[in-house]
Amino acid sequence: MPQQVLDAVVSHLQLEAQIGGYEAATAAEPLVERVYDALASLLNCNREELAIVENATRAWDMAFYAMKFQPGDRILTAVSEYASNYIAFLQVQKSTGVIIEVIPNDEYGQIDVEALKQAINERVRLIAITHVPTNGGLVNPAMQIGDIARSAQIPYLLDACQSIGQMVIDVQEIGCDILTATGRKYLRGPRGTGFLYVSRSSLDKLAPPFLDLHAAEWISRDQYLVRPDARRFENWETNYAGKIGLGVAVDYALQWGLHAIEERVVMLANKLREALTTVPGVVVRDQGRKKCGIVTFTAGEIPASKIQARLALKDINVSVSRRAYSRLDMEARNLNELVRASVHYYNTEEEIERFCLELKQIIKETT
Repeated sequence: MPQQVLDAVVSHLQLEAQIGGYEAATAAEPLVERVYDALASLLNCNREELAIVENATRAWDMAFYAMKFQPGDRILTAVSEYASNYIAFLQVQKSTGVIIEVIPNDEYGQIDVEALKQAINERVRLIAITHVPTNGGLVNPAMQIGDIARSAQIPYLLDACQSIGQMVIDVQEIGCDILTATGRKYLRGPRGTGFLYVSRSSLDKLAPPFLDLHAAEWISRDQYLVRPDARRFENWETNYAGKIGLGVAVDYALQWGLHAIEERVVMLANKLREALTTVPGVVVRDQGRKKCGIVTFTAGEIPASKIQARLALKDINVSVSRRAYSRLDMEARNLNELVRASVHYYNTEEEIERFCLELKQIIKETT
């Protein structure tokens, strides 16, 4: 987190300790409401189309489980779809009899847009795609998918968990009806924050899987009225400190400019990919015509988790993408796990050079 975000979160927690949670929320109402305006600017949407929840998965679930499926309805998705999303598909398949159809990749390893177009018929109920998969560096062609969805008038759910904050995301240009994302990762917000965009035209087509006194109003003994805006997908109790921090993180990204952020992130990631090709035994595993700040690789027979642990001793942070996170893609590529290095605009070319030197040493000592 940037210092500004940390200060905002800690400041509100201190206020809660001093005067109480309800009182602190009232005092900080302008800061709490600011997050909706900041996200609206980030996504190019209306503040009434936004809900703030505790994480990206809950945001995605709130939208997906708000849809009504019938036996034989088709859900179109990609080979690189994330595990949490696909598990939800499987659960709904068991309970309703929907058909999950995985659109094949094209020669670049991204979803084949022509194959998607050919798969469209009157039984398609949803197109659900992960914009930037967890394990391959690629950026799926979200705008082209949006053109197909709009033309066929099919709901389009975009998981932008890995893309938001590292590139320009305009929901009007993309054409998605629903977008979900996290506050952490590339937005550099606090953990335990996520958000959901639902287009105004889609709001009344979705029935939130659960309601409370924030999402709806109890208007008589046997009646309630659902909120008219996307906050029908929120609940009353929330992490106000995190919510305020999310707003500050979004404003911080907007101050830098998403075009400038994307340009630098892509430059650094490309330099890292190029540098990794000089490391003996390393194979860069990134796919896609367009690539992003996520760089994935393997190093011979050395387990990715072992490389992660060794790099951590050098104060270098990477993560591991495992087969269970994106099973269809990893099985197709015969991969069990990958090292994932995610660069951001604050990284330097000197850090990339040091990263590769340390990696070379680890490989030399391990093989």
